[in-house]
Amino acid sequence: MASEIRNEALWESGAAKIEWVKRNMPLLNGIEKEFEAEKPFKGLRIALSVHLEAKTAYLCKVLAAGGAEMFVTGSNPLSTQDDVAAGLVHDGLNVFAWYNATEDEYHSHISKVIQAKPNVIIDDGGDLVNLIHNEYPELITEVIGGCEETTTGIIRLKAMDKAGALKFPMVLVNDADCKHLFDNRYGTGQSVWDGINRTTNLIVAGKNVVVAGYGWCGKGVAMRAKGLGASVIVTEIDPIKAMEAVMDGFKVMPMKEAAKVGDFFVTVTGCADVIGEEAFMNMKDGAICCNAGHFDVEVNMAKLREIAESSYTARSNIVGYRLKNGNTVFVIAEGRLVNLAAGDGHPAEIMDMSFAIQALSAEYLVKNRDKLRSGGSMTLNVPKDIDRKVAERKLAAWGISVDKLTPEQEKYLNGWEV
Repeated sequence: MASEIRNEALWESGAAKIEWVKRNMPLLNGIEKEFEAEKPFKGLRIALSVHLEAKTAYLCKVLAAGGAEMFVTGSNPLSTQDDVAAGLVHDGLNVFAWYNATEDEYHSHISKVIQAKPNVIIDDGGDLVNLIHNEYPELITEVIGGCEETTTGIIRLKAMDKAGALKFPMVLVNDADCKHLFDNRYGTGQSVWDGINRTTNLIVAGKNVVVAGYGWCGKGVAMRAKGLGASVIVTEIDPIKAMEAVMDGFKVMPMKEAAKVGDFFVTVTGCADVIGEEAFMNMKDGAICCNAGHFDVEVNMAKLREIAESSYTARSNIVGYRLKNGNTVFVIAEGRLVNLAAGDGHPAEIMDMSFAIQALSAEYLVKNRDKLRSGGSMTLNVPKDIDRKVAERKLAAWGISVDKLTPEQEKYLNGWEV
């Protein structure tokens, strides 16, 4: 076993965190038992790069229960929890990650995971997939396939696939209904405000909240802001999503206008330079910016540091930037994922569904390895039976049952004659 973590002595704290989420993740509990019995990953190496906190750690343990040799790293320098990493190492997994890694350290950690010659890749944002294609192409033949967790990663994968650069199949986990409809909306909505509230200790009610992007994540952030008593403004580039935001009761305007009135700004787009120099210079004194998209490029931190006359730590995980107009703009968690770099991420019950899809999709790849390289697109949708299985199991865990069609109803729905 090989690992690079901050402090192995922290394992007991990490183990307690993992045990807590395990109690609240019944789908993974069931899958863990199935994997222990069937060993679908026996003899295989799985490389995983996902935000390294307790829920991710439990997913790693479930995959290990299925016979996989796990090589684990984080997907963000500020989201790794050192005690959780230690807990996994104590349980015999290979972990390369620590909190607040430098750019070089982060690259070194994901490189070591790839150097393990993985057969399956579990990615969050596409770092592992990009690394193996760009720096370790000789290892691609070892890879059966992989799974991608997030919208940003899928954007990168589809671009690679369109260019003919993606050399092994990747399952688009984020596009599964049981992922994006719940994780992106309810998970992001709650965890973003958890991160903001615990970091700022400021009230949201009565404030103007600007949400950049009205995809499923943006919908969740806006909905929770409204529930906390804020007046919500949405910025968008898509006229259909903008129209949807209006009909959901929110104001819609360009960022340059929203910047003048916003108190809190949350970017949720997957794009770069969403809040740039013009917006910063239009903001009120004391405006607070944060990002809920995968990479730290949505709030243009490079430009903000360039135009700021000075900066200072205003509070733990909050930096104030004094601008030449005399105003100070505050940024939470260096513009990195606010719900993970300033919080504990999505609730366990939500990640139970997302990680159940990850685990079952990885199993699907392995069981169908000989059928998935037959040409055509290398980006694959999650099979509908997996999506449905996860939904049925979640309802069962809640003690909820639903109606079923009778044979007569099926005949009616599938027919065309009156």
